[in-house]
Amino acid sequence: MDRFFSPDFNSPTITPSNLSDSFPSVNSQAITRPPISPEKMESLRAVEKIVNYSFANKSLLEEALTHTSCVDFPSYERLEFVGDSAVGLALTNYLYLTYPNAEPHELSQLRAANVSTEKFARVALKHGLYRLLRRNAPSLDEKVTEFSEAVCKEDDSVYYGGLVKAPKVLADLLESVAGAVYIDVNFDLQRFWVIFRGLLEPIFTLDDLQQQPQPISMLFQLCHKHNKRLAIRYLKEGKRIIAGVYLDDELFASGSAENKDTAKLLAAKEALGKFSECTPIAMVIDEGSVEVEVEDAKRKLYEICSKKKWPKPIYSVEEERGSANEKRFVCSARIKIPSEESPLYMKGDEESKKKKAENSSAYHMIIALRKSNYL
Repeated sequence: MDRFFSPDFNSPTITPSNLSDSFPSVNSQAITRPPISPEKMESLRAVEKIVNYSFANKSLLEEALTHTSCVDFPSYERLEFVGDSAVGLALTNYLYLTYPNAEPHELSQLRAANVSTEKFARVALKHGLYRLLRRNAPSLDEKVTEFSEAVCKEDDSVYYGGLVKAPKVLADLLESVAGAVYIDVNFDLQRFWVIFRGLLEPIFTLDDLQQQPQPISMLFQLCHKHNKRLAIRYLKEGKRIIAGVYLDDELFASGSAENKDTAKLLAAKEALGKFSECTPIAMVIDEGSVEVEVEDAKRKLYEICSKKKWPKPIYSVEEERGSANEKRFVCSARIKIPSEESPLYMKGDEESKKKKAENSSAYHMIIALRKSNYL
């Protein structure tokens, strides 16, 4: 069974009998509802297959798959409320036991990354839950389609948001299904986690967050370290929002998108790239100093960092050129070596794919590390 409680954690056993001493039973709250139609039953079975769990009370799942735009049946809002808390508490327990030496702020960052709207929306999208949701909301369909298309174009996992804002309806849907499972197992949190954890995989780890730190938080930390006064200001231009990053009241970087959060994220990423260029450690490239294939450079650099016990490399898109069908990318690799005050920074060559551009930057970083006697 999944390790949820530590072996030496002694807590009173919660059973349906003593649980009912403190809370009303699930059955006492039941509402008589019409039989489930064959069409609905097909959707319910599809979700049961996704979750790998068979509901005792299928009306709960029927409710979890009903959007507020459908007025003929209770919507998922109450279950969403329950599911939000159930997942949050179960994940908190899991992180606390999995990372016994983690600092409180690290646990908070891990939990935030794993229960964010972005994360939940991507989970719902990955498992195709939205197609099973009863709804009458064409505008939501458009938003989900736009988000889905943007996610399909991404090369790697995105922890903090891509170019299109995650529709909240997807996260709400996942939470409502979680709430239905939690109630159906009679509020047994351990059993709920054993069932639901697989749906949330991959669960972000501390290593993941070191590889892709939260850009906005990282920017604030860097500005504080270098005694820079940071402000983010917004300007509306037509249907787009422009977020400007100001250092000491001077415009330093900007990002543009149709929503404020994405614009802010893009501006922070651009600012981080420029910030690294302002204080890099100079390194000289010698093409013949190390043997490594460009196509394998990211993996090789990761191995180097792991062996040296350095944080994982951070890759950023420095330039994006060309039309939608002929994109060209220039990426950078950045490594924070504990013995150095500033990060090591290296740009790669222009490539047709983001992954190739990242490999190029990793390749140049490895060469520079060897030349600068870090290897």
